[in-house]
Amino acid sequence: MLEQFAPLVRRLAHHLVARLPASVQVDDLIQAGLIGLVDAIGRFREDHGAQFETFATQRIRGAMLDELRAHDWLPRGLRRLQKSLATALDRAEQKLGRAPSEVEVAAELGVPLAEYQAMLNEAHGGQLVYLEDLANDDDEEPALDRQSIEDDESPLVRLADERFRTKLIAAIEDLPEREKLLMGLYYDDELNFKEIAEVLGVSESRVCQLHGQAVNRLRAKVQDWC
Repeated sequence: MLEQFAPLVRRLAHHLVARLPASVQVDDLIQAGLIGLVDAIGRFREDHGAQFETFATQRIRGAMLDELRAHDWLPRGLRRLQKSLATALDRAEQKLGRAPSEVEVAAELGVPLAEYQAMLNEAHGGQLVYLEDLANDDDEEPALDRQSIEDDESPLVRLADERFRTKLIAAIEDLPEREKLLMGLYYDDELNFKEIAEVLGVSESRVCQLHGQAVNRLRAKVQDWC
């Protein structure tokens, strides 16, 4: 089973590392994921009714998130930068009455376009997580609870709130078409940034920038909930 599902560990690791700072090594995630796979093999019971791959995926992702948490992968400075970018996007949209371009957001920040794009690269990481990470079995703390920014309210409560879900769906629909396509390819079709770059005909670093900008647009729209 280790041999059969090792490719699943590698796929999940490469998909996750694309959202993280460059300091995170994919090999570290793979090692953590293999530990999660071993744990899944030991815990899985066929009479539970779940498919093993579904069960293992949750365990593997949880192990990877635990590894990231142990190394404080999202420092406060990065969180502040993400908030600054989201705020600038929100201000620009309020002024223009539409989704601002990169040039317009850069102008709102008072920096050249190249510097704004560098800020997007720097802020890359810790942006969106899987709802499956909310899964809780054996009375263990959900991985998303352990990863969330300090907050008195449970992430499960926030995500279950229909008003939040409605606002998030509307924010996704308002994304520029290229960014909406990118998010669909990444989160629905589970393509990595390299594969998306081939689809869009741009560089992998450009996909990283567009992804970061899309997430900041969403964060700006739902910032009252975050």
